[in-house]
Amino acid sequence: MASGLQSECWTEELICAICLDFFTDPVSLGCGHNFCRSCITRSWEKQENRSCPECRQVTAERKLQVNRALAKMVEKAREFSLDPTQTAVNRQCEKHREDLKLFCETDKKLICSICRDAKEHRGHSFLPIDEAAEFCMDQAKSSLNSLTQRKETALQAEAQQREKISQVKEQVQSLQTHVMAEFAKMHQSLTDREQRVMCDLKQREEEVLLRMETNLREIQCKLDSVEQELSELQTQMGKDALTFLQVKR
Repeated sequence: MASGLQSECWTEELICAICLDFFTDPVSLGCGHNFCRSCITRSWEKQENRSCPECRQVTAERKLQVNRALAKMVEKAREFSLDPTQTAVNRQCEKHREDLKLFCETDKKLICSICRDAKEHRGHSFLPIDEAAEFCMDQAKSSLNSLTQRKETALQAEAQQREKISQVKEQVQSLQTHVMAEFAKMHQSLTDREQRVMCDLKQREEEVLLRMETNLREIQCKLDSVEQELSELQTQMGKDALTFLQVKR
């Protein structure tokens, strides 16, 4: 019963309050509430103040933040055949039709008491489901902390790279202004030289920015990968013990 309630509460977090179905292209408002992009867009077409359908907080701008982590969780929910009204979990041994009560540490799978005495599991190490789930949850928490740290590092690197790009653009703009002012004071005979210098400066700017933009894309790819792993791990941790161990193997 508890595991069923846990699954129900978990899937509720993946349901749009407007269409009452799994999120499609989920976006976040300034107040923190999430909706399908199409749902909130249609909702705002019928009102002038663009308020949140849940808390009624008015959004100053029509700026919708894509919630990639939530989108990943919805994808996983669909993969596991979850829907807003039902969560299917196999709780019996397919071979003996007995309740799954043990976790085989050797084979990393759930088994029943009859399986434990079978030849294929002879000499294996077993744990009660609750103990195995607790152990695996501790491992998951450790991985979660590691992924969180990696995400934070990637976010910091992304912010630093953006700041460097901004500084380069400002420096180039400042230098261009200075060059143009200096050349304006010179005789017409220097006009051709001015143009050559400006073209060279522009080319150098593009080369520097191209390298930095490439670095930024690499950082964003790493960040997307970390966010995907983090989302998948959070999805697994939100399941009940039986589902968690079945997915874990």
